[in-house]
Amino acid sequence: MTDRLYVPRFNAVDDDKALLMVTEIATAQLVTVAEDGRADATFLPVLLRDGELIGHVARANGHWQRIVEGSPALAIVTGPDAYVSPGWYATKAEHGRVVPTWNYSAVHLRGTVHVHDDADWLRTMVTALTDRHEAARDEPWAVTDAPEKYVAGQLRAIVGVSLTIETVEGKAKLSQNRSAEDVAGVVAALAGTPVGDQMAALQPR
Repeated sequence: MTDRLYVPRFNAVDDDKALLMVTEIATAQLVTVAEDGRADATFLPVLLRDGELIGHVARANGHWQRIVEGSPALAIVTGPDAYVSPGWYATKAEHGRVVPTWNYSAVHLRGTVHVHDDADWLRTMVTALTDRHEAARDEPWAVTDAPEKYVAGQLRAIVGVSLTIETVEGKAKLSQNRSAEDVAGVVAALAGTPVGDQMAALQPR
């Protein structure tokens, strides 16, 4: 048994790059275990802030009520992924000793989880989350653009969650164990679709 992410040496991503992945992807699956031993998971938009991963869930989502305050939790951040056919490898023609696989990248963040049902905390979090995603727009929308009464009502419909980060584990399985010719074949085959282009851009050259 292990509570560590399986990361072969050539797939390891250092902490700084892993946290950059978290910042860029900005979503996670928050996994917690309730007192009855059952696991809960919720997909949520997230931000990194001062050693914490912060976000929110709908108040109607019972997950937050099952969280044991301060208990261990796991946030899983996943990047683009794609099936890799052995037919894309140059070595298929050489010796045929190839099999299918799946390329992907992921970051596991572990730590303690906390629930926040404070209006000021929620407003600060929602404002920061909005600003992060609106920043690239020519005319970014702001929380203050909406009527205050409406915003207050929306804040009452959510509950904040945070993960105090204790460990960071990053993994990028991108054909690093293949020859340059095999990698080139993967890059060429993945190019042309949105997910494929993302995966191709991540491939080692």
